[in-house]
Amino acid sequence: MTCRLLLAAISVLSVALAQAQDYPSRPIRIVVPYPPGGSADLVPRAVAEKLQTMWGQPVLIENRPGAGGNIGAESVYRAEPDGYTLMGTPPGPLVVNQNLYRKLAFDPAKFVPVSIIAEIPNVLLVNPRLPVQRVKEIIDYAKANPGKLNYGSQGSGTTSHLTAELFKSAAGVKLTHIPYKGSAPAMAALLAGEIDLMFDNLGVTLPQVKAGKLRALAVCSEARVVSLPGVPAMSEALPGFVSATWVGIVAPPSTPAGVAEKLSAAIDDAIRSSEVVKRLAALSAEPVGGTPARMAAFMRLEEARWKHVIESANVKAD
Repeated sequence: MTCRLLLAAISVLSVALAQAQDYPSRPIRIVVPYPPGGSADLVPRAVAEKLQTMWGQPVLIENRPGAGGNIGAESVYRAEPDGYTLMGTPPGPLVVNQNLYRKLAFDPAKFVPVSIIAEIPNVLLVNPRLPVQRVKEIIDYAKANPGKLNYGSQGSGTTSHLTAELFKSAAGVKLTHIPYKGSAPAMAALLAGEIDLMFDNLGVTLPQVKAGKLRALAVCSEARVVSLPGVPAMSEALPGFVSATWVGIVAPPSTPAGVAEKLSAAIDDAIRSSEVVKRLAALSAEPVGGTPARMAAFMRLEEARWKHVIESANVKAD
């Protein structure tokens, strides 16, 4: 019995090694569980196009939005674990939704991590009509007027919402939440002065800040960013405060480790190429890369961090 099990294990390992050596030999599909046009779509698309050039195989983006990313995530979860169907996604389906929804049709922990493509800092934005210039001023105002200031988000449980809840906790303030169905309507409301403030990723908001239509009070990266050198990091006012939107690639459960590692190495090469670096910089995205093991460790930390925010603020999905 022991000999048969050993032979079976050797056979499985041989097949996995052969898969990794031949990979890729046909088109690859990267499912993005969000609509086209935003950072969630543009970041994996930049890498997909470079991988296609590197490998000589089509690397296609398929947008499958809905249910906070859960619809696209489920489709990848149930796909063949051969490396030809992948998911390129922001944090939601991987480290947030398991603590936000009562039940999921997939287990985020069983996805096979491949690589973090890039990270985009979130930024605290206010309408210029709000008479504040610094983070301390908005904190002082909110403390003096509990609940009077309102903030918009892309919807309950989104990164913009959870970052605002993290801010409320760190600053010790009360703000009124107004959820919208996506970034576009929330941003329109902020521009119109219907809401006072909002957290969103720098990639999609930088043009509005540079045009003077919005005021950026702080970036939520560990340090100041090159694109807004005069805007302080939130950690300068609230030590340790960091919030970023990252985009990662994962594969279906049971995808061979050799395939994941080969993919990860190729993504590392892609995100360091001059053309991809340029495209990511236009989105205020910083290339990350790294091994599948590094991504797995990072996801565990992120899941624990956002779980604490969700439970502390009693956040519920829409």
